[in-house]
Amino acid sequence: MNLMIFGAGFSGLAIARALAGECDFAGGTTRSETRFAELRAADLSPFLYDGGSLTDNLREPLAEVSHLLMSIAPDDDGDPLLENLGAGLKQILPKLEWIGYLSTVGVYGDHGGAWVDEDTPCRPVSKRSVARRAAEDQWARLAAEAGVPLATIRLSGIYGPGRNALKTMQAGKARRLIKPGQVFNRIHVADIGGATALLARQNLGGIYNVTDDRPAPPQHVVEYAAKLLGVQPPPEMDFDTADLSPMARSFYGENKRVANARIKAAGYEFLNPDYEAGLDNLWRNGEWAG
Repeated sequence: MNLMIFGAGFSGLAIARALAGECDFAGGTTRSETRFAELRAADLSPFLYDGGSLTDNLREPLAEVSHLLMSIAPDDDGDPLLENLGAGLKQILPKLEWIGYLSTVGVYGDHGGAWVDEDTPCRPVSKRSVARRAAEDQWARLAAEAGVPLATIRLSGIYGPGRNALKTMQAGKARRLIKPGQVFNRIHVADIGGATALLARQNLGGIYNVTDDRPAPPQHVVEYAAKLLGVQPPPEMDFDTADLSPMARSFYGENKRVANARIKAAGYEFLNPDYEAGLDNLWRNGEWAG
């Protein structure tokens, strides 16, 4: 396997670690040379990519890439890589066998707390989710034209080492917001790595929700983190009167329970099937602080 990860950030590095030792070549892009050491520590050859044209030193390894993972979010102008590949995938990546596209469960929009799965019609609400849905369709067309399987991997709220309720609680930034009936799914970054690695190894295409088993109210996660830390949780705050940024408030405008049966049927077993198991593992392994 020759792998290239566009956007080797939190999730991209977890995928690289999950595939470590299985790649003849593994590369990853970043916007800054200051992150080169971090990418090398994950056994990735680092490349600069700022969303513009592909440089010659990036085009050269792409000619040998068999597995492409796109982890860069669309911006106001759309997906930054699609324009570069619009003339045809096989012209730049003649040996391509599989594409993974990291998307979001936000594309489903609001379903009033009901369960959704990969066959549920998408009705995204936020601008960022509308852009994600458009990018999904564009990648699907590009992959179909090239005859390459595309795995669209829809992620829920990501947490892991250094990014979790324990760290937020320890920093004094946790808030126990109460909005009756509101639930969210979550996903540990290690399970993003494991599930994506499984799809890549088998060259599986299709749409997959990579999310935990247990959608839950956000205040329950804060309370469990406080329990592990042996401290009192912050006081309850009414969502309607809480001082929130427009972006933070927008997350609460969508309410759904996301099913993950398809990725399990593909053979993936979750390391962290719910937020309690995930926080327990972070606490037990001393990884919660990052």
